[in-house]
Amino acid sequence: MTQPPATGADLAGLVDLLTGPVVPAARGLLGCRLAAGGVTVRITEVEAYAGTAGDPASHAYRGRTPRNAVMFGPAGHAYVYFTYGMHWCMNVVTGPDGEAAAVLLRAGEVVDGLDAARARRPAVRRDVDLARGPARLCATLGIDRAAYGVDLLGDGPVRLRPADAPVPEALIEAGPRVGVTGAHDVPWRFWIAGDPTVSAYRRHVPRTRR
Repeated sequence: MTQPPATGADLAGLVDLLTGPVVPAARGLLGCRLAAGGVTVRITEVEAYAGTAGDPASHAYRGRTPRNAVMFGPAGHAYVYFTYGMHWCMNVVTGPDGEAAAVLLRAGEVVDGLDAARARRPAVRRDVDLARGPARLCATLGIDRAAYGVDLLGDGPVRLRPADAPVPEALIEAGPRVGVTGAHDVPWRFWIAGDPTVSAYRRHVPRTRR
């Protein structure tokens, strides 16, 4: 089912959300739609990262670099990075210009373009697993380095649109972020309670030298 185009008022509300503090922005992104490569997902799990504002888990904690430059604004753009030498992950930049912050998109439900999603991930047996995890989400949508810096609120190749209806606060759960090496217990991972597309929690375990 193709989602109707967002109105100016819809996008204005999304702009207001994304230019505000990162934690409310993260919660507000639940239920929003992300479209790319002929596939649309409904966002079901996110993580907030506060940049240089005392968040050692953030890529911007030690300041601006060529890799994280887009995190410093403007809000509503895509911060895409490569991890473990094989996976792409995507964040939505939030907050005022110059204050690095972003929300990692951790999981989503495919709501349009299911055939294209299955074609990109033919080994996946269950549709709920197509975008269950940040790397899987990007693979399902065909997102890679080319999406770095894209204005997600425009009409470009990757588009973020408001939720059909806000997710009720009672359905939003919170807990520690997955696999971070710092600020382990900060409860800035948010997800829709009971949704089968939400990924499993795994705490970071430091590697031991033999």
